[in-house]
Amino acid sequence: MKKFGFGTALLAAVLFTSLVSTPSFSNQTVLINENVPTSYTVKSGDTLWDISALFLQNPWMWPEIWHANQQIDNPHLIYPGDVITLVYVDGVPQLKVSRTREVKLSPEIRSLDRAEAISALPLDIIDTFLSRTRVTDDATLSAAPYVIGGSERRILVGMSDDFYARGDFIAKRLHYAIYRRGEPYVDADSGELLGVRAMDVGAARIKAVKDDIATLTVSRADGEIRINDRLLFGEERTLASTFYPRAPQSVISASVLNIEDGVRNAGALDVVAINRGDREGLRAGDTLAIFKRGDLVKDRIASERIRLPDERIGLLMVFYTYEKMSFGLVMQADRQIDVGDILRNP
Repeated sequence: MKKFGFGTALLAAVLFTSLVSTPSFSNQTVLINENVPTSYTVKSGDTLWDISALFLQNPWMWPEIWHANQQIDNPHLIYPGDVITLVYVDGVPQLKVSRTREVKLSPEIRSLDRAEAISALPLDIIDTFLSRTRVTDDATLSAAPYVIGGSERRILVGMSDDFYARGDFIAKRLHYAIYRRGEPYVDADSGELLGVRAMDVGAARIKAVKDDIATLTVSRADGEIRINDRLLFGEERTLASTFYPRAPQSVISASVLNIEDGVRNAGALDVVAINRGDREGLRAGDTLAIFKRGDLVKDRIASERIRLPDERIGLLMVFYTYEKMSFGLVMQADRQIDVGDILRNP
């Protein structure tokens, strides 16, 4: 069966904060691939997942056998040109890095070097997604100022147009992001409302405020801005730089809530929303296995209906968490992924 992975050409920072062996709920033995090379030279465009999958059958267990060489500067960063070597210590496999170039110790050089390190995830895909999608709640959207119309009574406005909004502008902010209410994220099992999607459609700058009505100018438009779109303060979201594949530290039982971009099925490098988050212990970098629920079939001999075993069909890595839900990037998919598919510890 064909495996679909990723090899996006990115050079972004990845810092391993805990590369020495850590406890894992997977209770799995680290399995080395057949015909694995004894060493591999890191190239520009590699990702941490690519290199992990080259050596390991279960790439998320990379931290279990990583050996941080304390004799080189910045042993927790991997650069193009470094050599990853598979060795055995007392019969136990370990991966070691050899630095093939001298790294100076000045703060400026270290800053530049970190920017050259390989990434674990295609961060350009994630940054693009996070720039246009925000998870909020009904109360926040209902309380936010809203668009009441454009100048000359227009109902749609675009780049550089003036428009009017009504609401509480007491904070005296000059700049707002403009969002359109999207679909709610609802847990199909419990019925709990986990959040409401707010879709970024543009940005605006205040020109004047009189009572509760503001005149604004569109400073960015990713489409037409409509009546009832909401104005929110810009959200500062810093993407974690500590991604590395790992199994969650707690037992996770989750499912796919939504497939982003309005598509019905997901594959490799697609973003999906899942119904577990901070409160269940999920962290950015946690890897989850994706399962297709087994079909209900009739056992004609026993004259009863039984459910077939769930079938594992892929892997995803969580990249952003909220209290009740998270977003993950599909890293491997053997079949199409649908809303309702099951997510568990790998």
